[in-house]
Amino acid sequence: MRGGSLIPALVLSFVLSALAVDAARADRRVAFVVGNGAYRNVAQLPNPPVDARAMAVTLRNVGFDVVEGTNLNREQMTEKLLEFGRRSQGADVAVFYYAGHGIAISGTNYLLPIDADIKSEMDAKLGAAINVDVTLDQTLGDAKVKLVFLDACRDNPFTAKIRSSTSTRSVSVQTGLAEMKSGEGTLIAFATGPGQTALDGDAGTNSPFTRALIAHITEPGLEIQQAMTKVRAQVNEETAKGQLPWGHTNLIGTVYLNPNAASTPAAAGAVPAAVVAALPANDVELEFWRSVKDSNKPEEFKAYLTNYPNGQFRSLALARVASLDNAPSTTTRNLTTGVDPLTFTEEGTQVSEDQIGLDKGQRRDVQRRLTGLGFDTKATGKFDGDTRAVLKRWQAARGYPSSGYLTRLQHKALLAEIVPAASAASASEDERPARRAQRSSGGGGGGHHRGGPDAGAAFIGGMMGGMLGGAFRR
Repeated sequence: MRGGSLIPALVLSFVLSALAVDAARADRRVAFVVGNGAYRNVAQLPNPPVDARAMAVTLRNVGFDVVEGTNLNREQMTEKLLEFGRRSQGADVAVFYYAGHGIAISGTNYLLPIDADIKSEMDAKLGAAINVDVTLDQTLGDAKVKLVFLDACRDNPFTAKIRSSTSTRSVSVQTGLAEMKSGEGTLIAFATGPGQTALDGDAGTNSPFTRALIAHITEPGLEIQQAMTKVRAQVNEETAKGQLPWGHTNLIGTVYLNPNAASTPAAAGAVPAAVVAALPANDVELEFWRSVKDSNKPEEFKAYLTNYPNGQFRSLALARVASLDNAPSTTTRNLTTGVDPLTFTEEGTQVSEDQIGLDKGQRRDVQRRLTGLGFDTKATGKFDGDTRAVLKRWQAARGYPSSGYLTRLQHKALLAEIVPAASAASASEDERPARRAQRSSGGGGGGHHRGGPDAGAAFIGGMMGGMLGGAFRR
């Protein structure tokens, strides 16, 4: 009887697993994540790009397709918003996250690209800034659940210019951002209350608001409104009650960014949520570390230490910060010295990469260099999804627009980076075992002669596949 009952139990387990995978695929999650700090006409903000990169990693780890950018001008922000609007159509959950300068004029909130120069209300209205209400309506309108996080409640850097304009002296220029109401299925969260300013945090770390968001919104089994309660409490405590996040919600169901099927009961009217297998904490930390470990920017190592104060790479991060802060510039490998400034603003696309004209050998060289620099990938000569993801990590670590596609300037900068000799040698060696394995395998057709655990697994997998197929056909 025990043997007879085992097979149906196994079949049921596989069926449930298949249904869970189908649910995960059906649940579409899209996010817009942008951090602007390198402003050209007003004081720069050191932390928003760090905030945005950390938030992008956090959301990707729970299944979000992230449209990401840092230090974007007006045209680049528009392109990102258009892309996000296309991807978010019909999405189950859409997240809009922005860190940087934001202003309120006559009760309307605007987000500022890095090239913004606002001298009057008319400048803002005619496109020098991003109208928040219009943007959210156009990009999120079709999503089932809309989550908006604005870490932009800083002092208006253009207040003096706007007030000095003779044509706009009667215009109301507010401190911080103006109050906003959320529509159905929407949660809006500000770093602080309406008309108040938020703290940016120590240079090179996450702001208090973003740090709390990262800590709580993807906690397993934690509903988003419960998570926001924890966010408010953490920010309030960290700032000695100097800052209290504010929000407005019209969600009509429970929303989990990282549902835990074992502990989260299904709720009536709950928004369908995928059974998302979040990466274990150590894998998330490793991914974060890999993205910064070859950086020459101390703020990126400080961001790692902020998010993982007792992390497994803590001593290395502290040593790297100390060397970057204290060592003479001649002893520090400055990866961005001599790099064309356009490299940091020009975003790569399929077209820009095609214009470089890389052949298969040159693509392998790119992949070997990335591996040698610590961004592990296989030297196949093909830029597949894995290589695109590695390119994004490299671009983000260098402060370039992280699209996963190269520009001529980025390719030039990559070739100029010094790859450690040992790493370059090991990168070349990686291909040899693979070629030997291909030759020994006989090129196919003989796989059924192999023994060992792989053969057993293949047999069991084939048997279960046949059983499930028969069950579904019935």
